[in-house]
Amino acid sequence: MPTEQTSNMDSQTPPLSILVFGAHPDDCDIKTGGVAALYTQQGHRVKFISVTNGDAGHHEMGGAPLAQRRNEEAQAAAEVIGIEYELLDTHDGELMPTLENRYKIIRAIREFRPDLIMTHRPNDYHPDHRYTSTLVQDAAYMVTVPNICALTPHLEKNPVIAYLSDGFVKPYPFTPDVVVGIDAVVEQKIDMLHCHVSQFYEWLPYNGGSLASVPDVASERRAWLAERMLNRFRDVAERHRDVLIALYGEEVGAQIKCAEAFEGCEYGSALTADNIPTLFPFFE
Repeated sequence: MPTEQTSNMDSQTPPLSILVFGAHPDDCDIKTGGVAALYTQQGHRVKFISVTNGDAGHHEMGGAPLAQRRNEEAQAAAEVIGIEYELLDTHDGELMPTLENRYKIIRAIREFRPDLIMTHRPNDYHPDHRYTSTLVQDAAYMVTVPNICALTPHLEKNPVIAYLSDGFVKPYPFTPDVVVGIDAVVEQKIDMLHCHVSQFYEWLPYNGGSLASVPDVASERRAWLAERMLNRFRDVAERHRDVLIALYGEEVGAQIKCAEAFEGCEYGSALTADNIPTLFPFFE
């Protein structure tokens, strides 16, 4: 269940609306589950959208039953921190940057009216990740054009877009503008990932050759998952320690153990030193 909200917002400041596009159910959780929890604790709105329904991500089941299962998992994860979670009904592994799909993204953005959008970078191993990024980038300017998707009211301002972190280095490596410490909410993030049973205890271990290491006892699985995922979150903090210190100050930045990182995309409104404290209100 979501924790009690403790808003840090001034009474005159409207809540932020944060929209995250992932290619698959669980992509948003892995990359932004921590900041999503921090946003909701401050009273901001967060929505995750999976651009595919995840119906290919398993070794023993697929199609409609898997899509329905993954939607149930996503909704359970959303309940952990109190956010919205939507799966678009596009086949996993078949996403293409078509005009039809671009219109879906434009409408989704306009309907939610986000201040900040987060999504994958366009250079990535998975075609669904790449094309999710392309679709969001292609929608960026179009969301402000009244005659595109004319029955869904256009936005007057292009939202800021930020990329999710990754380890790819060609044609250029991920270079974060913002790194957020998530130590205070990391257990909630793991609780979210724990909801995606089909992925973290079945498909991903199978695909990675480690299925035999997954505990048979359900009660032992979360600890097994936490041990593996915490290493990833700690690695983000260590790799980008300089940015943490720049944003939080030497004393706090040096002590952060787990983090999530984001890079501004040039296709939306600019992510700048001036608006980072507003869009990421975590550094006071």
